[in-house]
Amino acid sequence: MKKYTEMNKEELQALKKELDAQFAEVKAQGLALDMSRGKPSAAQLDLSMEMMDVLGSGDDLKCETGVDCRNYGVIDGIPEAKRLLGEMSEVDPDHIIIYGNSSLNVMFDSIARSMTHGVMGNTPWCKLDEVKFLCPVPGYDRHFKITEFFGIQMINVPMTPQGPDMDMVEELVSKDASIKGIWCVPKYSNPQGYTYSKETVERFARLKPAAPDFRIYWDNAYSIHHLYDDNQDFLVEILAECAKAGNPDLVYKFTSTSKVSFPGSGIAAVAASKANLDDFRTYMQIQTIGHDKLNQLRHVKFFKDLDGLRAHMRKHAALLRPKFELVLDTLEKELGGLGIGQWTSPHGGYFISFDSLDGCAKAIVAKAKEAGVVLTGAGATYPYGKDPKDSNIRIAPSFPTLEDLEKAAQVFVLCVKLTSVEKLLAM
Repeated sequence: MKKYTEMNKEELQALKKELDAQFAEVKAQGLALDMSRGKPSAAQLDLSMEMMDVLGSGDDLKCETGVDCRNYGVIDGIPEAKRLLGEMSEVDPDHIIIYGNSSLNVMFDSIARSMTHGVMGNTPWCKLDEVKFLCPVPGYDRHFKITEFFGIQMINVPMTPQGPDMDMVEELVSKDASIKGIWCVPKYSNPQGYTYSKETVERFARLKPAAPDFRIYWDNAYSIHHLYDDNQDFLVEILAECAKAGNPDLVYKFTSTSKVSFPGSGIAAVAASKANLDDFRTYMQIQTIGHDKLNQLRHVKFFKDLDGLRAHMRKHAALLRPKFELVLDTLEKELGGLGIGQWTSPHGGYFISFDSLDGCAKAIVAKAKEAGVVLTGAGATYPYGKDPKDSNIRIAPSFPTLEDLEKAAQVFVLCVKLTSVEKLLAM
């Protein structure tokens, strides 16, 4: 098939007429489909329903140390939950604290604490003239919203298939003491599905920041979220690398069961050095008398151990894999070779990243909405919602049924084609 970029004006005009007719037909169907966020489907949530039955009113609701999980106390989390999330995070339970239901909440708290009280005795960020954060792009919009909320200046760092541009990271971090952190989704990154290479992780561990309170915000949200048994990405464990490099305090490693059990009722954790965790505890002792231990106990009794988590995630993969393959097959069949877009083919995680012709993303998303398909807003994968090329679109296949997803994918490729032709005709 001829590339759109190689067509003459007459060919493009004829093609636009044909695509306009197809678009009118789609609009007449009155579709109402939502691919705006990477939410688990109802079928995925059903996988964890037996968790609701593992605790009963007649059960002994004590953890292994004898603490009554119905009562106050145990600020770090019950020991068996620390072991479970420790296994999931590949760290010793002594280096982990269990929180509430959301790792995003822990990240927000960590930034807030750094603003008001500083990091390990350093000057509170609110008393500094400038505070900056590095933001690999395209990246996770909710990360960027946190730093934007606190008025922290965000600096774009381009992503590569191996991870962030480490030459740029090393240069900036080593010379600018106002840079206090970097957001990272190191495994099956949001939205591209990339996993940081061994070299990238090692370079992170060897960073020499100008700021003593610089921290890597390592959001390992998709650590066990593989789509395939026989084709899984491997990520080097960052805390061990930092310790080996003589930088044990450099990283906060976040994880949760939000897309493992129930997104609204999972358990979250942070893994870090002893010094960092002691720093966390100084405010936790004021903030809470302990997080939901019954939910921690419920998770342990349901999953039991890492093998139980992995078996459960294979069930998730069986539901997600056909959806990812459907979208990727549609993209290849309808757009392959046309020169109007490129996309990632991840081995896990929750998203597919699509890059259109420059200047087309907002128009594609708007056309899709007009046709009855809601996508993540164009620009969402960049700080301040500003994609300098207006080209990146995050595709979230998880929530719709396969039938609805097939319709949504066809609408998407139609909108890409029509917007691209309009762009080329206007050049």
